[in-house]
Amino acid sequence: MTATSAGHPAATRTRHPQRWLILAVICLAQLTVLLDNTVLSVAIPSLTRELNASTADIQWMINAYSLVQSGLLLTAGNAADRYGRKKLLVAGLALFGIGSLVAAFSQSSGQLVAARAGMGVGGALLMTTTLAVVVQIFDDTERVKAIGIWSTVSSLGFAAGPLIGGVMLDHFWWGAIFLINLPVAVIGLVAVVALVPESRAGQGDRPDLLGALLSTIGMTAVVYAIIAGPEQGWSSGRVLLSAAVGLAVLGAFAAWELRVPYPMLDLHFFRDQRFVGAVAGVVLVAFGMAGSLFLLTQHLQFVLGYGPLDAGLRTAPLAVTVIVLNLSGVAARLVSRTGTPGTIALGMTLIAAGLAMIAVLGAHGYGGMLLGLVVMGAGVALSMPAMANAIMSAIPPEKAGVGAGINGTLAEFGNGLGVAVLGAVLGSRFAALVPAAVGAASLPAALAAADGEAERLRISAAFADSLETSQLAGAAAVLAGGLLAALLLRRAERPDPLRA
Repeated sequence: MTATSAGHPAATRTRHPQRWLILAVICLAQLTVLLDNTVLSVAIPSLTRELNASTADIQWMINAYSLVQSGLLLTAGNAADRYGRKKLLVAGLALFGIGSLVAAFSQSSGQLVAARAGMGVGGALLMTTTLAVVVQIFDDTERVKAIGIWSTVSSLGFAAGPLIGGVMLDHFWWGAIFLINLPVAVIGLVAVVALVPESRAGQGDRPDLLGALLSTIGMTAVVYAIIAGPEQGWSSGRVLLSAAVGLAVLGAFAAWELRVPYPMLDLHFFRDQRFVGAVAGVVLVAFGMAGSLFLLTQHLQFVLGYGPLDAGLRTAPLAVTVIVLNLSGVAARLVSRTGTPGTIALGMTLIAAGLAMIAVLGAHGYGGMLLGLVVMGAGVALSMPAMANAIMSAIPPEKAGVGAGINGTLAEFGNGLGVAVLGAVLGSRFAALVPAAVGAASLPAALAAADGEAERLRISAAFADSLETSQLAGAAAVLAGGLLAALLLRRAERPDPLRA
């Protein structure tokens, strides 16, 4: 693989004759990783009952997977570039399969937490190597469409995780939700060995072991603070200490990367306005998506009165819209006609408009919310593949694994930030409207403590108003981020137009 300058993918790469079959295999492996981000939530009652799991145990069962995965994304991407993307893809599938098997037959909470952590290591390898392989086997003319299909899996995993978990638990014991990963892992291993070509960077780079260590510790600490903040309180000592340690270590990581001759993450990428614009876009789309869905589930259950399963089903139109539009290749065609900046600006404007529709039109019924979900889904389908392609195109092909790690890390960061910030907006607005309910841990607790029906109605109305405010804040942030990302990308393209 010949090295090229940032923003200039190798034009001489030939199309792999079995690239679409390889993409199907990669997407299948990616789907299992994403399913396991959400599938465990439906098994909480069973785990509590059968493993005598405490609330803290349950939190660690859920968080161990995402915590380890997020912390290792950059390191995994760098390792894939150095040692071979195919090798690391095989290792990721093997670790994920072994972890799933151990998780299915765990006899204690500790065993399940350890198994989930092992699955997180495999998940980090899969998340980075799958996107890196997509970039290697598709040329400029097909890459946006291929990345669009790859990113569709995220929406499918989000929508299908709780549903698949619910179906399995209706017929089998809780361990079955992990056993469904095994045939996928085996099929994936055979297909990857047979089909996927090996690719890696040149042999001259030395391993940046200290950079890998600092990156993993720093990202893990920051992600832990984001995960623990809503549960333990943002001002709690544990959260503040974790955030401070994480930021300090990441600062040390940045200083080290600027000094070392063979950095794990070349910080000079951030001089490329295309890269910075795409980075801003990825964070803010994830911010809006995760934050709005966090608020949406509360809106459906606490304001409109749906049960958990019904509420989950009513968020599905967003994922369905993303899947249909991405599989149709709409984003790829739009990028070829209007360019990456225009596509990102339109997509993020639609996401903001969808959020605003949900806030204003969904206040009293599901009809307005449905319209907002579809509009949001259209925005995600347009913007996410274009931004992922912009990030990967701004990084030399030999650093494709690191690029995928950056993309995944930013999405995880945006997810946590969206829940934290929009949740804080909701909480502060609710506290201002109903000061007496501030001490309650949740809306149900506030309603239970209310004195009389009139007080309960006032608390419910205040919560609905607070949701609307936070959703509109999310819409404004996404719109501003979309325009900023598009502006930076447009300015960067003036001297050297990007062929998306």
